[in-house]
Amino acid sequence: MLLPSSFFIFFVIFAPEMGILYIVPTPVGNMEDMTLRAIRILKEADVVLAEDTRTSGILLNHFEIKQHLLSHHKFNEHGTSASVIERLKAGQTVALISDAGTPGISDPGFFLVREAVRAGIEVQTLPGATAFVPALVSSGLPCDRFCFEGFLPQKKGRQTKLQSLKDEERTMVFYESPYRVLKTLQQFAEVFGTERQVSVCREISKVHEESVRGTLVEVIAHFQEHEPRGEFVIVVSGINK
Repeated sequence: MLLPSSFFIFFVIFAPEMGILYIVPTPVGNMEDMTLRAIRILKEADVVLAEDTRTSGILLNHFEIKQHLLSHHKFNEHGTSASVIERLKAGQTVALISDAGTPGISDPGFFLVREAVRAGIEVQTLPGATAFVPALVSSGLPCDRFCFEGFLPQKKGRQTKLQSLKDEERTMVFYESPYRVLKTLQQFAEVFGTERQVSVCREISKVHEESVRGTLVEVIAHFQEHEPRGEFVIVVSGINK
């Protein structure tokens, strides 16, 4: 016996809408550099991924952000990214932050973003702090065209990389630690020449922010007299042809 059409009930199963992966820059020094949008996104996220949960915990507490915090750094990102992608597929909102600056710029972030894009997940990167931008702009060197090199290889491939940049015409930007900055400047002088113009910026947006400008030989002399402290951005002029 056939039932009247009014007796049929149709069930429609909807797949959950996928979440959004937010890449959220954090201050490189001054807490006031945190944007209002970044604070809102972090407060609304289901989970916040942090390079160092202790460092990021201080930031989140400062802005009264109480979201769930998970560790995501260069040593575990290949292992944790799969579970993060599953969270996003299930509809959760995930925010990624690093210790300072924009994730993915010499910090963890690229691998997770790539996997999210491959999975068809929306990725939104908020504008915000990145250490090399203020260092480049305030260097006094051309900033209309530049190449960002980040950290040079510490050992293997270092000299090869430097030699490949010897005839670079664009302004070059590097990150360096205080323990290697003098050695790096000396190596620059050997490869680029002692008269190449350079601007060395340290402690960007912090109380003791400083830029030392001049030729490589002049800046080397400065740091031979003054012990390098803080995190450094080195901006080197390109070759004049």
